[in-house]
Amino acid sequence: MSRARRILVIDDELQIRRFLRTGLAVQGYEVVEAESGAEGLKAVTTSNPDLVVLDLQLGDMDGLDVLRRIREWSWLPILILSVRSREAEKVRALELGADDYITKPFGMPELVARVHALLRRMPAVAGQPVFAVGQLSVDMVRRQVFLEGREIKLSPKEYALLQFLARHAGKVVTHEQLLTEVWGRSHVEDGHYLRIFMRKLRQKMERDPARPRYIVTELGVGYRLLAPDQFVIAEAEAS
Repeated sequence: MSRARRILVIDDELQIRRFLRTGLAVQGYEVVEAESGAEGLKAVTTSNPDLVVLDLQLGDMDGLDVLRRIREWSWLPILILSVRSREAEKVRALELGADDYITKPFGMPELVARVHALLRRMPAVAGQPVFAVGQLSVDMVRRQVFLEGREIKLSPKEYALLQFLARHAGKVVTHEQLLTEVWGRSHVEDGHYLRIFMRKLRQKMERDPARPRYIVTELGVGYRLLAPDQFVIAEAEAS
């Protein structure tokens, strides 16, 4: 028998958490509560939620920072709940990866309808905190990279490149996508940035940077971080 869909509520207001717990439980959802941003980030990795309801006005950190951290490794549906009603605030949250936005005060029927809609559109499992292929593993929560059991130190830009490739493992990521993600839209023509940092990244994570095993070049298009099944096939063909 499958378990009930699990909703993680990150909100520092006890009354709001109680209201949500009662209303969502009536609909058959299991509710996990977190009263701070730090507690919420931990719960995302430990409670295996199907959807996150996130307040932006938290006591210990801004909800947008929590949203940004979650989106570093997971594409779980995130419904923003906030007193911030300005259009710019909503646009910012959506740009950072939120899936929907409700302004306080709100009605339970509306919230439940939006939760239903998000869960219908999203897969049951939207991401994993650790990506592993061959002897390489990327812990996207702790922002650590290990190769053959040893941690390798990456610069912020090197890590950002690897993380973005890991989030799209098995797929070709274009030069423009990488430049926009890591350096911003104003640098989409600065391909030399990408070549320099990709060379540095390969020097740290490849046995032979000239013959990369993990990050392969798609000539004229971009790069691909091999997915586990692709890696096994490539290793077999190389042997």
